[in-house]
Amino acid sequence: MGILVLVFIFISLAQHGDAQGPESCKHGGGLCRVGTCVCGEYLAQYCFEPIILCCKNLSPSTTES
Repeated sequence: MGILVLVFIFISLAQHGDAQGPESCKHGGGLCRVGTCVCGEYLAQYCFEPIILCCKNLSPSTTES
């Protein structure tokens, strides 16, 4: 049964549909997360559909000079 679950996950990651991938997420200022985005973030896209999400901050980060 465990092997079946691993095969399912592998197939899901291999056929990620319109997911942009982790490099696109990081380039856009997001973080790849498994499951759900944390408080203060929103789902911007998928790193690997449907398991790994690309989450971005709700408000743009401010930098102090």
